[in-house]
Amino acid sequence: MNHDVRIGPDEIARCAWVGDDAEYQRYHDEEWGRPLHGDQKLFEKMALEGFQAGLSWITILRKRPRFREVFEGFDPRVVAEFSDDDVERLMTDAGIIRNRAKIQATISNARIVRDLAPGELDAFMWSFAPPSRPRPTSFAEVPATTAESDAMSKALRARGFRFVGSTTMYALMQSAGMVDDHVEGCWRAS
Repeated sequence: MNHDVRIGPDEIARCAWVGDDAEYQRYHDEEWGRPLHGDQKLFEKMALEGFQAGLSWITILRKRPRFREVFEGFDPRVVAEFSDDDVERLMTDAGIIRNRAKIQATISNARIVRDLAPGELDAFMWSFAPPSRPRPTSFAEVPATTAESDAMSKALRARGFRFVGSTTMYALMQSAGMVDDHVEGCWRAS
């Protein structure tokens, strides 16, 4: 058996990073690696991946309901109108990651998304999806960055987006299904 696959208490083989946490299992089974489209959904993913930088993804997953609440469902038109008072309000909310630079970047990024044509963010981000490659047999074969995530990061930064480094964008590519890094032996490996 692949050591990067773990059989859970429910006897399902999953990527080993999932462990036994029920929320991680649900996320792995229902979201991670499945194609995600829509400007608002991808804006949310970009924001949450940015907040995740330096932290574990499970921390973000556990706080995601509150993030969605205080960031108005990540509607870029609404978040783009957030003021300095909103930044201060968010800085006092223990239900999210209280990082001023990340909060301000989310608002700034929302303003950029708001000014794009409908569907433009989706088409732009998906234009960096790499061609399919052989399924990884272990996580040692899964890169932290790729030429495509480097290019996406550079292009987003050129448009003024923040907290969109290559590692963060590769994580977004994985979670939004632009790449499928479920390892061989995982039930989700197709």
